[in-house]
Amino acid sequence: MNPHDFTPMRWGSNPHLQTLFPRIVRRTPLFEPVWQRLNTPDGDFVDLCWTENPQYNKNKPIVVLFHGLSGGFNSPYANGLLHAFKAQNWLGVLMHFRSCSGSMNKKLKSYHSGETLDARFMLNYVKEHFPHLPRAAVGVSMGGNVLVRYLAQFNDDPLINAACVISPPLDLAACSERIQKGFSKVYQTYLLHSMTRSLKIKLTQYPEVGHWKSGQKIRISNLFEFDETVTAPINDFKNAKDYYQKCSGLPVLNKISTPLKVIHSSDDPFMTSAVIPSSPLPKNIEYHLTQQGGHVGFVSGTFKKPFFWLEKEVPRWLKPHLQ
Repeated sequence: MNPHDFTPMRWGSNPHLQTLFPRIVRRTPLFEPVWQRLNTPDGDFVDLCWTENPQYNKNKPIVVLFHGLSGGFNSPYANGLLHAFKAQNWLGVLMHFRSCSGSMNKKLKSYHSGETLDARFMLNYVKEHFPHLPRAAVGVSMGGNVLVRYLAQFNDDPLINAACVISPPLDLAACSERIQKGFSKVYQTYLLHSMTRSLKIKLTQYPEVGHWKSGQKIRISNLFEFDETVTAPINDFKNAKDYYQKCSGLPVLNKISTPLKVIHSSDDPFMTSAVIPSSPLPKNIEYHLTQQGGHVGFVSGTFKKPFFWLEKEVPRWLKPHLQ
C-alpha cells in the first residue's frame, strides 16, 4: 500500500459525511489573514487573503490558492490548506474570485469555470513582487478546473513551478447533471442560494444581468438554469451547453507541461466517472484517484480526532517543487 494513500475516517467513510464533516467541525477559520485588494486592469478588483503580511515575508516560497464555487477564505478547506502552507514556512495567498469576498464587484463580468484572466493577473502580480522565489498554485473544485484551463492556455509561460488540483469538475456538463440527483440536490440548493443572492445584488447595479431584468422575481431551480440564464449570456457563450463544452478541463489536460497533481475521489457526490481521464496522461501529471473521500473531504482519523489528509498530502507533493 502506498503510504501516501488516503484512508477514510473510521466509521465515517460515507461520501456525504466526508463532504460535510469539515464544515461541521471547523466553524471558524484557523487563523486571521492579512487582507489586500488588487485593482484589475478592467477597473474592477480582486480581494486576497495572505497567511502573513507579504511586505515582511519576501524570502518564502509562494502558494496561490483558487477556491471553489461560492467559496472563499471562510471555507474550511481554504483556510485549512493556507494554514498548512504556513506551517511549511511558505507564504500562502487565496485569491477570491469576483464577488466571493463579501464585497460585490463593480463590473457585470463574473467568474466561471473557464475564466482564467484574473488568475493570470494574480500570478503575474506574484511574479512581479517575488521574482526570484519558487511559486506554486492549488485549485479546489471549480478553482481546480480554472487552474487546469489556465495551465493549458498559458502552457509556455505558466508563471509557476507546479500545481495541484483537488476534486476538479473536469466535465462540467456531467457534474451539472449529477448535482441534480439524490442527496446532491442539498449541495445544489446551498450553492444556488449564494449565487442567486449575488444575482439579486447585481440586478440593483445593472438593469439587466443575462436573461434577468431588474425587478423580476428570480426563479432558478438548478445550476444548469443558472448557467443557461446568467453564466453563459454574460460571458458570451451561446448557452450552458456551449459554456460546459468550451470550459471543461478534461479535454486540455494533455496540453499541460507544468508538474501537476490531480486528486479525485470515486465517490464524489458532485461528479461522475466522466471526470476521470480515460486516456494516458503526460508524464508531468500525477493522477491520484481514491475510492473514498467525498467532495474536498478526505478526512482520516476518528470523529474525536479527525485528520485532514489534504493538508498533509498537498504540501508533501508540492515541497520538492518549492525548494
